[in-house]
Amino acid sequence: MSNQRPPSELFQERLKAARELRKWSQGDLASQAGMPPSSIAHFESGSRKPSFDTLRRLANALEVTTDYLLGRVDDPSLAEAADPLFRDVSKLTGHDRALAKDFLKMLADRNK
Repeated sequence: MSNQRPPSELFQERLKAARELRKWSQGDLASQAGMPPSSIAHFESGSRKPSFDTLRRLANALEVTTDYLLGRVDDPSLAEAADPLFRDVSKLTGHDRALAKDFLKMLADRNK
């Protein structure tokens, strides 16, 4: 990690950047992570810090690593960097990601 700012400061920026990459509102992210929209607003403004469980739920909803949200790595798709399919999926917006997931699940189920 080349950036020496505190993880709490990086977290609020990374959370917003990952949400905006998906073209989601704060309410969209809150819905996906199972929490109130006001929580997302507090996290992005830096007025509240997430618990470990909440951090995990946010990372899962955004499909990024907790290391990315905390500023330990700079690339949100670093964990999947070896597979071009995952790199391309990370560039999709929220609705397109849902369609891609459904399609991939259908293909996987078809091959069982």
